[in-house]
This record gives sequence, structure tokens and C-alpha cells, in this order.
Amino acid sequence: MNLRDDARALSDDLVRMRRALHRTPETGLDLPRTQEAVLAELDGLPLEVATGDGLSSVTAVLRGRGAADGPVVLLRGDMDALPVAERTGLDFAAGNGQMHACGHDLHTTMLTGAAQLLSAHRDRLAGDVVFMFQPGEEGYDGARHMLDEGLLDAAGQRPEAAYAIHVLSAGLPGGAFRTRGGTIMAASNVLRVTVRGEGGHGAMPYRAKDPVQAACAMVSALQAWITRTFDIFDPVVLTVGTFHAGTKSNVIPDTAVFEATVRSFSQAAQARVKDGTVEVCRGIAAAYGVGVEAEFTALYPVTVNDDGEAAFVGDAVREALGEERFAPLPQPLTGAEDFSRVLAEVPGAMIFLGAPPVGADPERSPNNHSPLAEFDDAVLADGAAMYAELAVRRLGRGPAHAPAKA
Repeated sequence: MNLRDDARALSDDLVRMRRALHRTPETGLDLPRTQEAVLAELDGLPLEVATGDGLSSVTAVLRGRGAADGPVVLLRGDMDALPVAERTGLDFAAGNGQMHACGHDLHTTMLTGAAQLLSAHRDRLAGDVVFMFQPGEEGYDGARHMLDEGLLDAAGQRPEAAYAIHVLSAGLPGGAFRTRGGTIMAASNVLRVTVRGEGGHGAMPYRAKDPVQAACAMVSALQAWITRTFDIFDPVVLTVGTFHAGTKSNVIPDTAVFEATVRSFSQAAQARVKDGTVEVCRGIAAAYGVGVEAEFTALYPVTVNDDGEAAFVGDAVREALGEERFAPLPQPLTGAEDFSRVLAEVPGAMIFLGAPPVGADPERSPNNHSPLAEFDDAVLADGAAMYAELAVRRLGRGPAHAPAKA
């Protein structure tokens, strides 16, 4: 069975599907057109297909030749887009104010390709495969919703391993696979702060309580506090993304509001930054004589790969595609993922695949989430092949927690 050659034979169909998805992006948990497209691609395959109750998910189970209680592997592809107005100029660019700027159209396409490849070779599968087509990764916690609806029991027993591939439009050469054992992506949290002062005339600030000045001091103090609190080898990143106050240059407003994203790489750091950021804001508010409401909301936890599964992925890529196609990821990425929730329940790995535009310098090409982000369709076949390879090889390893090659 040469899955790579089989995947290449599907290339034209994969490109067609990916570009169709790219033209019609949908955001959030409700993706009716995307779900319909996935179901159409899966139609006729020997799969047990179920759709979500509270979200537009698709869960498909492929039964292999193994015993009824044989091993199970889960493969995930996220399907949602971003509220970004596309500016790539591509002839298949989206025009509805939304965009697949993070490559989820590629993920969905690669996973449907893997379903086709594995269905064609189901008699050689030593167990079952669960295909997880997930909406709502971009801030809607779609993975948690699918877990709550019974994803891990879809095949009758829990998976022994889970894998997800994520494309990058920058930072990696085209076709390069990367992963690592342990922490691979950050936890994502939001700090929302409302400062309440007393408005007045901008020419007489001493007769008001200026919330803008206090909020600015909070922003600066938070950055300094982080650099003097956290070990640089267990870092925290805090970036203020929104700041709103006032209506006119000579009017001191009553309130100022800002929000920050907060990233961390360990549970200990996340717990400390949660309490500390709120206390910093309260202390600054007291010094300026204003009120403050500071709320720290945890979104996605740290994404942690199983060491053995990460090593297994490296071996599989090298053997299937060539030594030059894989290298360990030297350090975690500061992005966050709700696939972290699956990996908290099932040993597995998050895997990155370089997909910058043809001829582009991957260090200079627009990054994921940019309205200019472009992805090379040439990676679709190898992505589908590697999803399938991981399933075949992992099911063939036998009982749970069988050692991976070092």
C-alpha cells in the first residue's frame, strides 16, 4: 500500500475541494455549507457518519479488519474560518468578509482525502479510525463541544492516539513537517479591564478622575510585572489588543476599557498570571483613585504532545516521505489550540506542515491570520497521505502505549 502515490492521484480533487471551501468560508460553530461539503465528499464511503447536535460537526468512523475491541485512532481537521476580509487577490478568494486565513480549508480537505485513502484500504487496517471534522476552533472551543457530545466514544471505545496537522503560511519551508514532545502550543487567556473614573473638562484634569491615565499606567505596569515575575524559560506573553475611551479631545471620559491576550506555557504560570494581572490592575486603580473591574478568562489550555507519539510522528514522516521532510520543532509556538482538550484525554500529537506560497521566502510571507495569507495547494496530497500513514502505522503497533521508536 503506497498511500503517498494514492494521495497524489487524488490531487486534482483535493485542490478542487480546498478552493471551493476557500471561496465560501464560515465562522464559529455553525458552518452549514462547510458541513454539507464534507458530507458530500464522504458520501459513498464505508463510514459511520454522525453530525453534531449543537454545532456543525461531522464525526465519521471507519471500521478496519481488526476485532470489535481493536485499537482506535482519531484524526482531526478543523473547518472554521476567521472574520477577516481577504486581500490576497486570488481568483478563488472569499468575498464575504470572512477568510480561511488560518488554513482550515486545507485541514478539512486533507482529512477528507485521508478518509478516502483509508476507506480504499480498510481491509488492511488493524483497528478503527475516527475522523473529527471540527467547527469553532477560532475562539469558540469547538473541541470541547465535540467532547461533550461524546466524540471519544464514537467508535465504541476511546482512541489510543490522536493526531492533528496544522498548516503554516510562514515560518517553515513548503512540505516540511515539524512537531515536538511536551508543550507545543501556549495556553490562551483574555484579560478584560474596565477603569471607572469621573469625567470632566480636559483643561481641568484635577477636577476629574482620569480613567485613561490610569488604564495606560495599567498597560505599562502589566508588561513590567511580567518581566520581573516569570522565568524567561517558562514565559508569559501579554499583548493589549483593544483600548477604548472617550469621545472628544477635550473631554475626560468616565470609563476606559482594554482587553489583552495572555499566553503561557505551563499550568503554574497560567495560575500565577491569572491572579497577578488582576492584582496589578487593582493596585494601579487604588493609586489613581479610580475604580476597576478586571476579569481574567481562561480560554484554551496548554497543548501538550505525548513524547512517544511525537517521536512516532517523526519516524513516520521520515520513512514515508524522506529524512529531509522532518525535523523536531525546537520550541513551542505562542499560538493556542483547542485540540489541547483532546490531547489532555488521549495521547497524541499536534503537527505543523509548512505551506507558504510557491517561490515565497517563508520568513517573509504573510503569517496565518493575515488578510494576505496564502497557502500552497501542493501540500494537500502529502497532508492527506500523512494523516492516513499515521493511522495505519499506529493501529499496527498493537496494544495501547506500545513503545514508539526513539
